[in-house]
Amino acid sequence: MSGYANGGASRGSRILKLWNPSWLSAGSDIDLNYRVLKNRAADLARNSPLGQAAITTSTRGVLGAGLKLFARPNHRSLGLSAEEGRLWARRTSEEFRLWASTVDCDLNRRNNFFDLQHIAYESYLIDGDIFCLFRRKAPTPRNPYTLRLQLLEAERISTPTENMLSSTVEGRALNGNRIINGIEVDDDGALTAFYVSNRVPNDLIGRETITEWVRVEAYGSKSGYPNMVQISHDQRAGQYRGVPYLSPVIETLKQVSRFTSAELASAIVRSFFALFFVQPLQNYSIDNVLGKMPEPEINLDEYKLGSGTLNALPRGVDVKSVDSGQAQSAFKEFTEALVTQIGAALSIPKEVLLCSFNSSYSASRAALLQAADEFKRRREWFIRDFLKPVYECWLTEAVAIGRVDAPGYFEDPLTRSAWSEASWYGPAFTALDPLKEMQAAILRLEQGMSTREKEAAELTGTDYEENVEQQSIEGARDGARLGTM
Repeated sequence: MSGYANGGASRGSRILKLWNPSWLSAGSDIDLNYRVLKNRAADLARNSPLGQAAITTSTRGVLGAGLKLFARPNHRSLGLSAEEGRLWARRTSEEFRLWASTVDCDLNRRNNFFDLQHIAYESYLIDGDIFCLFRRKAPTPRNPYTLRLQLLEAERISTPTENMLSSTVEGRALNGNRIINGIEVDDDGALTAFYVSNRVPNDLIGRETITEWVRVEAYGSKSGYPNMVQISHDQRAGQYRGVPYLSPVIETLKQVSRFTSAELASAIVRSFFALFFVQPLQNYSIDNVLGKMPEPEINLDEYKLGSGTLNALPRGVDVKSVDSGQAQSAFKEFTEALVTQIGAALSIPKEVLLCSFNSSYSASRAALLQAADEFKRRREWFIRDFLKPVYECWLTEAVAIGRVDAPGYFEDPLTRSAWSEASWYGPAFTALDPLKEMQAAILRLEQGMSTREKEAAELTGTDYEENVEQQSIEGARDGARLGTM
């Protein structure tokens, strides 16, 4: 025996010899357990305060009020001057906001694009993935575009009953491709289509409706653009459905929730002031034998404790109180230790997860910076999976109908990619000392490591050029006002 055989791979250790987990394929480990994980994670996200806090904290840090588009065409590749590229970017960003700021971008006409971001991101965290179908409808007076987004919850992407094999996960398409939890893949494992049901299978609403599935090809046969996108983040090769955000901490979250509920119930019981009415046994005196009238029967429902009152009791009845002052002194320390582990697994420090900053300045700032790193990483994932495909689909229509001028867009993929480049900025991350953050931004600008537009967007969530224009207007007004004084 050598190496790990004497350690983590030991089969003779009393601690490890009964511990023999199996590491199987992504299909066995994820796809077979996908629905159980999703249902449990969804329950914790909705009914556990700590689970809801994790989802809300991540959504707030990543999206804020919604990520805003800043078009960034590669003007050098396109043969444009920097000023020409800037003017095109501003015009295109304004045109995109025309489509994104109204509910007409939503097939259901309920949410604008920024609200759809929230729905998509939260659903992605809770269920592991969510899907967006690109639909078309006639333009409206305030929306000249036909593009409509339809968000589909994870449950509506499933394997049709008639295609199901003996496994509850895998099916077979008519063309011979495999279907895994509603996702069709070819022999190489490449995504080819999605199967969308007209209702959530086994849903309590619409039971009279027969569940039917529609096959949606992943990409258009002529355009090559996606017809539908899956917002997810794979953890393993060969994975086709997402893993819920709370999956690593499901058991711990459930135990914390149960412990909290038990402690709360115990605290409520301890808050009661319990009294027991004790009545002695019947006294067989000479009066009883001679037939004297007995004491009236005590009805305990008639006696209640009131604030600052004293109740008269019948003769021979005593009152006993119960001391319920025992308390769980270790509750706070124990739950904080568990919350620390949960936060570490989710890459959210406990101070940020609990919105409680009682440590030193340096410790609190380190917690915020660590959380900001996690939010930036997830923001990039979300941009790649959802925002970028939506923008490219919208821009293609905008160029096709002549509302955006982009020469060569449909002639060369490299030119199309150069026109499609963009940045997405969200809310400023929380800063304990805004002055220091501003000083750091100034240093980055002086050293050429950033731009004023980027710093304005990330520090204050505003548009730098709009700020300069507004300052110019305010400066002119202040000058006029001072000149009249």
